[in-house]
Amino acid sequence: MNEQSSFYRRVSGGLELFVRLTPKSSRDAVEGVETASDGRAHLKARVRAVPEKGKANQALVKLIASTLGVPARDVEIVSGDTARLKTVRVSGDPESLEESVRGLSA
Repeated sequence: MNEQSSFYRRVSGGLELFVRLTPKSSRDAVEGVETASDGRAHLKARVRAVPEKGKANQALVKLIASTLGVPARDVEIVSGDTARLKTVRVSGDPESLEESVRGLSA
């Protein structure tokens, strides 16, 4: 995938996902990939949790973990703690993780 238009990138020991989080939603879900006006792509995610005291971030970690079939301990928000746009690191084999995340954009 093109680096600018990809919603993830390989890093040492895993992947980093670029996510746009919508808290206080009616359901917890990953809703595919969206491209912003600046050409950057991000994974759209919704959680029911409110954005207070890290609750929405914790819900996002659990959602990403369950969606990709990895333990929650392998998922970490590395930037964007208080923003809608976040970078989420998923630790593990980059090749198998990449295969899993490709299915999210379909």
